[in-house]
Amino acid sequence: MRYRIVLALLLGAGLVGCGSSGPDDDANTPASDDRMADAPDTPAVAALIGPEMAPGEVSLFDGSTLGSWAVTDFGGQGKVYVQDGQIIMEMGNDLTGITWSGPVVRMNYEISLDAMRVEGNDFFCGLTFPVRDSSVTFVVGGWGGGVCGISCVNYYDASENETSCYEEFHSGRWYHIRARITPDKIVCWIDGKTIVDLETAGKKLDVRLEVEESKPLGVACWRTKSALRNIQLVKLPDPPAGDLDESEM
Repeated sequence: MRYRIVLALLLGAGLVGCGSSGPDDDANTPASDDRMADAPDTPAVAALIGPEMAPGEVSLFDGSTLGSWAVTDFGGQGKVYVQDGQIIMEMGNDLTGITWSGPVVRMNYEISLDAMRVEGNDFFCGLTFPVRDSSVTFVVGGWGGGVCGISCVNYYDASENETSCYEEFHSGRWYHIRARITPDKIVCWIDGKTIVDLETAGKKLDVRLEVEESKPLGVACWRTKSALRNIQLVKLPDPPAGDLDESEM
């Protein structure tokens, strides 16, 4: 049974709930009140996360500040700021992104967010997340706008390995992206559709060199302007001891 951690008690009112996606959602509209990347940290959130985190849900974005997210130093990155309850990542040359600066959960969890391609024609969400002692990236809309999959599996990226597939995406629309990481699988969804169902036993998992700075947990876009909202982490109950494989012992 999951117990919801009500972060509104810690961060104050105004949190955006985990939203659905659809073409009728508002696209980003420029606002006059931009909050830049030097916003204060949110230690209350970071304190809830880590290897000993109890099962439950926590919001990783309060809708007002970057909090424990830091602008990723890719070199050539665009501006990153909070606007209208969204994290805006401006188009860079080549990557723009954010990296979580606090503790992380590395197994038995889900992470989800809403992402929108505002401008450009490449991946608007490269969600990098921990898997045991490594990380992988769930690429959404890469290689010209539609390739999805995990980078990297056995040294092959999302355009070349068994997780590769093509989906159509529209600028100005929110897409709900979710990944579940358990000892034997990585499963990823977009708007509830299963995109990745990867058995991980015996596979070498890592990220592409370009996104090393996103590790262990981050979100990036490639030559594209993106918007993010509703970033949520759910710690899943650990499986019974008898269900752990040898690598978890």
